[in-house]
Amino acid sequence: MTIELDVARVCFAADLAGHGDRPAVLTAGGTLTYRELADRVDDLAARLGPVRRLVVLEAGNDIDSLVAYLAALSAGHPLILVPADKPAALESVLAAYDPDVVLRPGGGEPVLQERREGTRHELHPELALMLSTSGSTGSPKLVRLSQENLQSNAEAIAAYLDIRPGDRAATTLPMSYCYGLSVINSHLLRGAALVLTDLSVVDPCFWELFRHQRATTFAAVPYTFELLERVGFADMDLPGLRYLTQAGGRLDPDTARRYRELGERRGWDLFVMYGQTEATARMAYLPPRLAAKNPGTIGIPVPGGAFRIDPVPGLPDGELVYSGPNVMLGYAERPEDLALGRVVDELRTGDLARLRPSGMYEVVGRLSRFVKIVGLRIDLGQVEKILAGLGVTAAAAGSDRTLVVAVEGDHDRGLLGKVLAQRLGLPRAAVEVHAVVNIPRLANGKVDYPAVLTLATPEPEPTPEQVPEQMLAGPPENVRTIFAEALEVDEVREADTFVSLGGDSLSYVAASVRLERALGYLPADWHVTPVGELAPRARPSVSRRARRFAPLETGVVLRALGIVAIIGTHAQLFHWPGMAHVLFAVAGFNFARFQLGGDRLPRLKRQARSLGRIIVPSVAFIAVAFLLTDRYGPENIVLLNSFVGPETWSTRWDFWFVEMLVYVLVSVAALLAVPRVARAERRFPFAFPLVLAGVGLLTRFEILVLPAPNPAPVLWLFALGWAAARAPALPRPAPADGVRRSTRSAFVPRLRSLAPRLTVSAFAALTVPGFFGEPSRDATILAGILLLTWLPALPVPAGFHRLLGVLAASSLYAYLTHWLVYPGLAPLSPALAVAASLAAGVAYWALSLRLMAMASRRITRIRTRRATPSA
Repeated sequence: MTIELDVARVCFAADLAGHGDRPAVLTAGGTLTYRELADRVDDLAARLGPVRRLVVLEAGNDIDSLVAYLAALSAGHPLILVPADKPAALESVLAAYDPDVVLRPGGGEPVLQERREGTRHELHPELALMLSTSGSTGSPKLVRLSQENLQSNAEAIAAYLDIRPGDRAATTLPMSYCYGLSVINSHLLRGAALVLTDLSVVDPCFWELFRHQRATTFAAVPYTFELLERVGFADMDLPGLRYLTQAGGRLDPDTARRYRELGERRGWDLFVMYGQTEATARMAYLPPRLAAKNPGTIGIPVPGGAFRIDPVPGLPDGELVYSGPNVMLGYAERPEDLALGRVVDELRTGDLARLRPSGMYEVVGRLSRFVKIVGLRIDLGQVEKILAGLGVTAAAAGSDRTLVVAVEGDHDRGLLGKVLAQRLGLPRAAVEVHAVVNIPRLANGKVDYPAVLTLATPEPEPTPEQVPEQMLAGPPENVRTIFAEALEVDEVREADTFVSLGGDSLSYVAASVRLERALGYLPADWHVTPVGELAPRARPSVSRRARRFAPLETGVVLRALGIVAIIGTHAQLFHWPGMAHVLFAVAGFNFARFQLGGDRLPRLKRQARSLGRIIVPSVAFIAVAFLLTDRYGPENIVLLNSFVGPETWSTRWDFWFVEMLVYVLVSVAALLAVPRVARAERRFPFAFPLVLAGVGLLTRFEILVLPAPNPAPVLWLFALGWAAARAPALPRPAPADGVRRSTRSAFVPRLRSLAPRLTVSAFAALTVPGFFGEPSRDATILAGILLLTWLPALPVPAGFHRLLGVLAASSLYAYLTHWLVYPGLAPLSPALAVAASLAAGVAYWALSLRLMAMASRRITRIRTRRATPSA
């Protein structure tokens, strides 16, 4: 079957060249003008051919995907969008619809796979785009959208947001999600620019790109605001930000109020919006000027749209019905449906709503969120509100026999189940309450209610011992298992990251080693990469040599070598001085990765917890050593020997490293607790630790003489490690986004990205030599800092990964225990003394982790019982 292209085009995709040399796409690597974008779109449209065909695009937030999307629209080829990171979605579409062409990102030019010449489908002339309904990426049910749907909704959004040619929108949501796509459409319509990225808002690199490209807006779903709280958005300096949009679910009114007030202080607006895929994207918006008097509402219809409320028998509120030019043509569930024209003229949203006297519409519930259990009609939204009133974050689902509730945190599930049964009039046996670390969510941030329902009949997951090692690189659950066990959490969702789950330098070693073994590689930014983005990647094919040598994080290697060098030198097995000072740089590197970001109080709590994990095992061991030997005094137990201990070197100084590390961490935490200092660190994340290193060096060169003890002699090494962590990722040798640019435009960004690392290297090279007057010690310190600065990972024999991981994770504990182990064994065998010291450290590490985990769970249970009201 051949159908010549004689259908209408989508104007914002077909008229790109009309915006001339205005910037269209901004990335970390370069700029693409509208004229250049139009040329690339035209080239691909020509490759798609003159016959109208069914196209499927594996879309990511990259230039290739954008070009492919616009080429299909401009040439009139009906397009199905699926997320590039969900292989199951593509497989489902291929099986259900048998498309003629598959498009994929290709690292500079879209890859076009023709499955046949011409087409085997009958395609309606108005059909332009098909999207999955929210969350159903594995379902063949698609929303059929027309050219008019896309164009009219882009025009409506551009009108009420007042999008201007000078605006620059950061792509914080997937292109395959209708909300994320609407941002692209509406900005291209007005000749505005897209700051194209797939970085998460929890990644510091996202905000660096946001500032560098002078972005003016970004889109958020309710879950995004939780992430913004973690990264300290309220204190960020974003001078270009003009407005923030929110959709994808109901935003808590208190959160909306706080962010609206923050915007008023900072000079930007918050637009709360309402929409569905079936309406292309947007149906309503709440004008910022009316938000204060109408909290919790969805506002008014978008330009060209209208609402009405139809009564629902037995309920006080009715169903919200929308009409407008952006209402879909209808659904598709099989190839034959692609020939259909419009089968619906209005959209029954399925939402229960009311019209306020102010003229604002308010959504109060969902028709599908009602279930009948033992003859009683249960509002699942009301269940969540009851628990919210008790201070419990929850998600409720249900069947015709059971109410299933997932609650975040460690609560008394029996008590909560009893409260719900009494409030709702249900038998206690019909209510199941399950504790989860985080409410399960879909990739778009919405609650995954089917996942909540599956909690009613959970299947036991295999233990790591039952899973073959070659399977560890497979399904996402294996990566979740690694994070859950390393961080001692019960559940890990796709949007979680190691940092957002509370990871720190003491837990990342075990996680990084297991993750590298599971995936076959270890991304430099794995600790801030969502689990859902780590899990699907396949193990890359490698040579036999590469299988023998695999990369291991430089920080892990240095911690493992450091503790071996320290103990080996003390036991006189060999002489390798300087590694203790290298570990101070490693500590600063890890501090920057795990202890910064978020609001001031949560950050202080996180830093206090991390300090506790150092102080508690140290004080406990030193107290035992004090009781068993005469080597130490009471001042050692409280880590104050540097203040009140003997001035001459003796066994009382054995734990100087721990004391100085604690002093540095306390000093830095106290410094960052000052709001003005915290703001300075966020605004100048790289310069701040360099200034701190400079302050530390004032005592090194005796420009400033401070009374002893003080942490300045090691503070500058800690700050250099901190600065190394803040340096941007090393540039790739060639651009992967396919943007054409001049040699100079390509060289300058690379030089800028190298400059911070060159600065750290020069700083170290100028200050380390001569510090101790011992060349071998100085060389070790300098080499350690340079490795940490330039090499994110080192090639290590694969068989040594687990051993090095254990040594690195237990390094603090081995440092503590070796003082009591090696002295008695070194005269007999230095090698035996080192091995026994390391073994003792591993044993104490394992015991401490178990005891601290038990204590933490006990404290949490006590606090929860006190905070939960009695029924």
